[in-house]
Amino acid sequence: MTVKSVDVLLVGAGAMSTTLGTLLKQLDPKLNVLIVEQRDQVAQESTDGWNNAGTGHAAYCELNYTPEQADGSINTSKAFTINSAFEVSLQFWAYLVEQAALPEPKRFINTAPHQSFVWGEKNVEFLRKRYQALSKTPSFEDMEYSEDPEVLRQWMPLVMHNRDPEQPVAGTRVRYGADVDFGALARNMVSHLQSQSGFELALNTKVTDLKRQADKSWLVSTRHISGTQTQYQAKFVFVGAGGAALTLLQKSNIPEGKGYGGFPVSGQWLVCRKPEIVEQHHAKVYGMAPIGAPPMSVPHLDTRIINGEKALLFGPFAGFTTKFLKQGSVFDLIGSIQGDNLTPMMKVGMGNMDLTRYLISEVMQSHSSRMDSLRNFFPEAQNKDWKLAIAGQRVQIIKKDPEKGGKLEFGTEVITSADGSFAVLLGASPGASTAVNAMLSVIERCFKEEVASASWQAKLKTMIPSYGKSLTDHPDLLHTVRQRTLRLLQLDQEA
Repeated sequence: MTVKSVDVLLVGAGAMSTTLGTLLKQLDPKLNVLIVEQRDQVAQESTDGWNNAGTGHAAYCELNYTPEQADGSINTSKAFTINSAFEVSLQFWAYLVEQAALPEPKRFINTAPHQSFVWGEKNVEFLRKRYQALSKTPSFEDMEYSEDPEVLRQWMPLVMHNRDPEQPVAGTRVRYGADVDFGALARNMVSHLQSQSGFELALNTKVTDLKRQADKSWLVSTRHISGTQTQYQAKFVFVGAGGAALTLLQKSNIPEGKGYGGFPVSGQWLVCRKPEIVEQHHAKVYGMAPIGAPPMSVPHLDTRIINGEKALLFGPFAGFTTKFLKQGSVFDLIGSIQGDNLTPMMKVGMGNMDLTRYLISEVMQSHSSRMDSLRNFFPEAQNKDWKLAIAGQRVQIIKKDPEKGGKLEFGTEVITSADGSFAVLLGASPGASTAVNAMLSVIERCFKEEVASASWQAKLKTMIPSYGKSLTDHPDLLHTVRQRTLRLLQLDQEA
C-alpha cells in the first residue's frame, strides 16, 4: 500500500476544512496540506448552497439566540458571541477578496437585510424588549424597530400584504444582513488553494481508519472509489466532515472524545422560484419557534442567491433520520453507539420525548400543512408556487452530563487531543457562519508555538484586524472593522 507524508490532513471538503486549509496556507505557505473528500465534488453535503439556510448568522434576526428569562429579561450573551464570531468571518473574507484569493463578492455573498417579525401582544412585547436590550450597544446600534404596519410593509411587502389590520405586529431590521452561498465560498477557497504548491485535493476518497503513531503523527488509511488504498502519515489531522465527524472521532480513540454521541435531524424547505413572487421579497425574515421545536427549527422566509439564481426559501421543517449524512447509511446512528456513549444517548432519548413527538409531527406533515405554516409569514402564498426540497443532515451533539447523565446540544464544539495533533468539529448551527472563528480556535490550540511567533501574530492581525481583541469591548475598532468589511464585501447596499 502506498504511504505518503503530509503536514496537515483535512477530512471533508466543506466550509470548515476549506477555511482551515486557507488559514494555514496563508500563515505558512510551505505547509503540505491535503483535503480528503468522499464525494466527487467540493462542498456537496451540509455546505452546499441548498443544504443550509445561507444566513450569515450575526444574531440580528434569530430570536432563539436571545431567550427570555424567568424574570422577563432578555439574555443577550449568545447574541454577542455569535455577532463577534461572524465579524471575524467577514474580516477574513474581505482580506481574501482584497488579495484576489476570492472572486468578486457577489459570487458568494449578497446583501439581504436581516429582519425579525412577530405577531400577537406577547410576542410584540418580547421583540420590543429584545430591541431595547440590543440596540443600545455598538454591535447592534444599527438595528431598527417598528410596530407601524406601513413601515413593516416597506421592509417586508409579502409578509404584510393582506394581513389582518387588527393583529398586533412588530419587526426589527438590520439593513446589511448577508445571504451567503457557502458552497460557492468553499469551492472558491479550494480553487485558490489548488493554485498553490503543497496542496492536494483527493475526491471520491473515504477515510477508513485513523491510528496515532509513537511519534504523535497519524497514520490515516483511505480508499478511493476505484478501490485504490492509500495511507498518509500526517503531523496534524482535522476532521470537518459534518455528520461523519462523530464516526471518525470514535475511530481516533482519543480520550477527549469519549462519551460523545449524536442525534441526527434532517431538514426540508419550501422553495419558490416564480420571478413575480421572488422579486417582491428581499430579506431574511425570522419568526418565533413553535413551542417544543428545536432551535434549528426557527421559521424564516429568506431571499437566497445560489450560483447567481434568486429564489425564496421557507422553513426549515425538521424530520428524523438515522443517517448522519445526506448520502449516508441508515445504519449510521446504530453504528455510532458504543459503550462509552450508551448512557448519555439513552438519557437524552428518555429526556427529550417532546422533541421526538415534534419530529414525528414534522415528518407526518402534508404539503398543505406546511403551506399553512408559510401563510403565517406570507398570507397569500399559493400551494402550487412552492415545492419541497430536502436540505442537509445535521448531527446534534450528545455528551455526558454529571447531573442528567447526558445532554443534547444544538451548537458546535471543537474537540482536540491533548498533544494538539488531532482536532474535530461536531454539531451544527450556527456552523459555517462562524467557521473562521472556530478554525482560529483550532489553530490556537493545535499550533501553539507557531501562533506565539511574531510572524504568525503579524499575519493573523493582517488577515483579521481585530485578532486578539474583543469587538464588544472596543467599539471604535468595531466601527472601523465593520466599515471596512461592508465596503470590501459590497454589503449595506440597496437591493
